[in-house]
Amino acid sequence: MASVKVAVRVRPFNQREVDHNSKLVIDMEGPRTAIIHPKDGTPKTFSFDFSYWSHKTKDDGTFHNQQTVYDDIGHEMLEHAFEGYNVCIFAYGQTGAGKSYTMMGKVHDKSDSGIIPRLCQELFARCDANTDADLSFHAEVSYFEIYCERVRDLLNPKSKGNLKVREHPKLGPYVEDLVKLAVTNFLDIDRLIDEGNKARTVAATNMNETSSRSHAVFTLVLTQKRFDQMTKLTTEKVSKISLVDLAGSERAESTGATGARLKEGANINKSLTTLGKVIHALAEASDPKKKRKGDLKNFVPYRDSVLTWLLRENLGGNSRTAMVAALSPADINYEETLGTLRYADRAKAIMCKAIVNEDPNAKLIRELKAEVSQLRDLIRAEGLEAQLKSFGK
Repeated sequence: MASVKVAVRVRPFNQREVDHNSKLVIDMEGPRTAIIHPKDGTPKTFSFDFSYWSHKTKDDGTFHNQQTVYDDIGHEMLEHAFEGYNVCIFAYGQTGAGKSYTMMGKVHDKSDSGIIPRLCQELFARCDANTDADLSFHAEVSYFEIYCERVRDLLNPKSKGNLKVREHPKLGPYVEDLVKLAVTNFLDIDRLIDEGNKARTVAATNMNETSSRSHAVFTLVLTQKRFDQMTKLTTEKVSKISLVDLAGSERAESTGATGARLKEGANINKSLTTLGKVIHALAEASDPKKKRKGDLKNFVPYRDSVLTWLLRENLGGNSRTAMVAALSPADINYEETLGTLRYADRAKAIMCKAIVNEDPNAKLIRELKAEVSQLRDLIRAEGLEAQLKSFGK
């Protein structure tokens, strides 16, 4: 079992905050993050796996850039994927806090790309560098958004946003009729990401000119096939990489939302509230002092929203999971930022039960080889190496 890895990242002031003469209320030192009350100066301190100071310009020596964030989070998750685990990275925070920048980066500036394109680029670089003739790789991608509790395929122009969510008895919840496209290189994925981003639902609000009005889930399924020369069998490991850019939590009085924008905001907040309840329930269930078998308090309300139902395995299930919480540095967003920090703090307590996704043949071969290796070590430890060599002949 492994806990959810949690990082927080603070961005520079945006134009709205500059116009309001906002004051800085975030302080970071190492993994510690503190938020200072704008009126009485009282600090509230939190500790995370990583605290990224991206508030000042890139010329500042303490600035944490996109590459640093990827090296700490994206690279580790990709390593787990090659080991055969399911992995998930999701970004959470107030609208306009920098979630999409962290996950996707700037569209026309490849040097400032986010976690998703960097992870895809490294994945294919590793596949291309493979020199093992017995090992092959296959990758498929899908990209969908959850808009007002409806699922829409971002890689299918004909999708009208009413795809059904079903449940597989072994693999869990999935989107029915979702397009899955095979990709052979990074250029293929880069093109599909660009197409999906253009199809995603965005709109302008007072807080963000390009506010994401939907939750976006980019999924990459990596299949590794290995031919075992000893047994003449082909074994397989399958890893599901889920990269999630959540829509931002928002307050109507801050965003100035009315009409359709107000309805969108209500649906966004509903799903994020459910996500908060799921995180709280999982954190409680992971605490051995509070966990009681058969206790209704340990019920996890996954089905209360499409988002949490589809992310069920990534939250406390078969997955290695990381969360990046995006923070506003301004005093005018104090309450929302404090809420995000508390949200992230609860997520730290969630324990995931990740397993290597391999076929029975692969598991049997791996276990037998491990047993043979242990027996060899035992024979050597007993000083019977000569007998071992003659036995090998």
